Amino acid sequence: MAYKTIQPAVIILKDKTIFWGKSTGLNGTATGEVCFNTGMTGYQEIFTDPSYLGQIMVTTNAHIGNYGVKDDEVESDDIKISGLVCKNFSVDFSRPSGSGSLYDYFKDQNKVLISDVDTRALVRHIRDKGAMNAIISTEVDNINALMAKLDAVPSMEGLELSSKVATKEAFFFGNENSDFKIAVLDLGIKRNILRNFEQRNCYMKVFPMDSSLNELLEWSPDGIFISNGPGDPGAMVDTIEIVKDIVNSGLPVFGICLGHQLIALSQGLKTFKMHNGHRGINHPVKNLITGKGEITTQNHGFVVDREAVENHSNIELTHIHLNDQSVAGIKLVDKPVFCVQYHPEAYPGPHDSTYLFDDFVEQMKANKSITA
Repeated sequence: MAYKTIQPAVIILKDKTIFWGKSTGLNGTATGEVCFNTGMTGYQEIFTDPSYLGQIMVTTNAHIGNYGVKDDEVESDDIKISGLVCKNFSVDFSRPSGSGSLYDYFKDQNKVLISDVDTRALVRHIRDKGAMNAIISTEVDNINALMAKLDAVPSMEGLELSSKVATKEAFFFGNENSDFKIAVLDLGIKRNILRNFEQRNCYMKVFPMDSSLNELLEWSPDGIFISNGPGDPGAMVDTIEIVKDIVNSGLPVFGICLGHQLIALSQGLKTFKMHNGHRGINHPVKNLITGKGEITTQNHGFVVDREAVENHSNIELTHIHLNDQSVAGIKLVDKPVFCVQYHPEAYPGPHDSTYLFDDFVEQMKANKSITA
């Protein structure tokens, strides 16, 4: 067993609400915006998703760690969440194909993990009061000092974080002999997005987030993809201008999550911070074009203003979130540009929305036939 003596641990919210728990042996202190995810599987993918940078994750599933970790079930090179809060933590795992335990995975990366917290009460509090900053710690002797440290944590609103996770140098992904070339503007991309394109015979060059349109076009891509990422889209003024140029390039353009928000902002739409965001693997979305429903993976704390979409003559609302009727997808009327707020690449699932990758490939195919 990795931990033998049980120490107290605590999570303190910005509104001074305190929830007590226990140390798992992964001791320390971590700060960030507290959020919750309702997924019952896929915790390793969640923890390594760059979009979660700067956040303390609360898992609503009662058991975490019971199936360990696996080397290929990652969305980036390391854990991106600031820390983890759960109810029951399993040090041991039972999956024969697992690469190791979640405990060792967190320990190797020096991440804080506390358990035995009343996560049901904590999540109800977040749902009622909204997402807010928090601090988790096993150093519980001086609560006032922890509160002072929490007060110094900046708000997620107005925070640009993509520069902390986006690539600094361009790199390639896939088979260079593929039928299609996609220039990817990296804002914190998940690996499974690249895998989905690769499965559809696409070769990608992933560019740093400050790359200009001309730099992307020098590679002669068939389409441009704008990735997911963390932080407040409204704080990314320079990137919005780059995205505006990309949208006006005439090439097919596809955006996911943060990429979706930046496309919207580039067209004069507005985004705002949600009360507590959408995070989980069972969010219902309606495709307004087909009339069909989709169960989707979502992870976002900001959203595009629906009224602004409906009042824009060149924007069509294509998808809505059925829980709160918020914007889940849009497209431009006069250009081959579309985007969604959720994650069709979801790994381990669901896979209801993977058709969006096929739609983008079809757009590139159609554009190639026109320009040939």
